[in-house]
Amino acid sequence: MMASGETGLLTRNPWVVRRPLTVSEYHRMGEVGILTEDDRVELIEGELVAMSPIGSEHAGTTNTLTRRLVQVVGDRGVVAVGNPVQLDDLSEPQPDFTVLKPRDDDYRRATPRPDEVLLIVEVADSSLAYDRNVKRSLYARHGIPEFWIVNLIAGEVEVCREPQGEQYTSASCVGREGMLEPKLLPGATIPVAALLG
Repeated sequence: MMASGETGLLTRNPWVVRRPLTVSEYHRMGEVGILTEDDRVELIEGELVAMSPIGSEHAGTTNTLTRRLVQVVGDRGVVAVGNPVQLDDLSEPQPDFTVLKPRDDDYRRATPRPDEVLLIVEVADSSLAYDRNVKRSLYARHGIPEFWIVNLIAGEVEVCREPQGEQYTSASCVGREGMLEPKLLPGATIPVAALLG
């Protein structure tokens, strides 16, 4: 995804050495006002990536999934909506949803790390290629145990489990008639039809 004003010269010349941003530098940019809450970006492998705009179908699905996840997860996890996860020193994505292991401070003192994640969910329409080709590999590489893509275009949910290297060795699509149940939260079931409206 090219930043505004980028001509593609760096893309066409990958041998040019780039200097990645670290997570701490990224946070500092927010603290001093270089980045604001209006800047919809996330840090991926040391580069700022523009996040797709949110349309009404995406927003409605997010609202439904928020309600459903909070109901079925209960006290067994923390449901975070659009909050960052620090994967390493160069990547801090902001998934649509993260279900985290319970912690007394509800993650006030520190951004969650991969070993605290039970499930990550991305709601995808215009961001589908990015979620499949970039986010899925990134999450697998950092050992996120389960990753769902709510594919609004196809009307199904892609369920990815068992990360190994940069891929998930178990992947399946659950259609409108199916049920979703996170592997690490048995009994926390959500009908796919409820998410897709």
